[in-house]
Amino acid sequence: MHTKEEKMQAFGRFLDVLDALRANCPWDKKQTNESLRPNTIEETYELCDALIKNDVPDICKELGDVLLHICFYAKIAEEKEQFDMADVCNALTRKMITRHPHVYHPSQIDAEDPKPLPFVPDGLGNPREDLGDPRAVLGDPRDGRNPKPTTVTQVLENWEQIKLKEKDGNESVLSGVPEALPSLIKAYRIQDKARNVGFDWEDRQDVWKKVREELDELEAELNKEDKENSTKELGDFLFSVINAARLYKLNPDNALEMTNRKFIDRFNYIEAHSIKIGKPLKDMTLSEMDELWNEAKKVLNN
Repeated sequence: MHTKEEKMQAFGRFLDVLDALRANCPWDKKQTNESLRPNTIEETYELCDALIKNDVPDICKELGDVLLHICFYAKIAEEKEQFDMADVCNALTRKMITRHPHVYHPSQIDAEDPKPLPFVPDGLGNPREDLGDPRAVLGDPRDGRNPKPTTVTQVLENWEQIKLKEKDGNESVLSGVPEALPSLIKAYRIQDKARNVGFDWEDRQDVWKKVREELDELEAELNKEDKENSTKELGDFLFSVINAARLYKLNPDNALEMTNRKFIDRFNYIEAHSIKIGKPLKDMTLSEMDELWNEAKKVLNN
């Protein structure tokens, strides 16, 4: 792996190339925030695709494509004298330090070389002197003077509380959920943020009663053939299933994507077989396709 200096040099070379392209390439010259936005969305989904496939070379490539867009937006802002890449990095660094008081002392926010742990604050925000005490690093829930988070859940709870207190932070707990998120991911994030402030099931087993209740309500509306109410109840049912997934630490978006890919592989197997025997899918019976589906499950092992 590369040293920090080598990483900085590589990033500097990349910024030099971006500057040159912006100045000399006709395509790069004419790009705006608006023109780049659709490409940014596409590149982000391509990265997500590489991540779920765990395709390491592709992940590296797609990370580069996303980084290009991030830096391109900063370059456009620099030309308008709004901000530049240094401002982006500095703002991000300040935010990370501010939101991790269990790791950094507030005095490190604008330090050129912020140092963790030796500056771990006590409950009053002061540096600890007893660095030999494990609580100086991990915290101790029995220590009211130093109630630092010791678990991922506690860190996330603190994160949400800190964001609400920031001058330019979220006005409410759920205002930090982007409106443009896909609905499935948005539902998960809404539930997760509510959990971080204590709004959650005390016993995760209780969620199944809610799931069954929502399913019964959906079935009742479907039997009435009431499309509007059926749509509402379908939404409630899906929301409850996503809630159950979250409580059992499963990512519903990843799970659904895995099922999408599995379905595509099996259906492609059926289609390939239909082409091989010269019988179009539309001419095959459901029984024939179902038999091939079960065959695909064994052959593809999925």
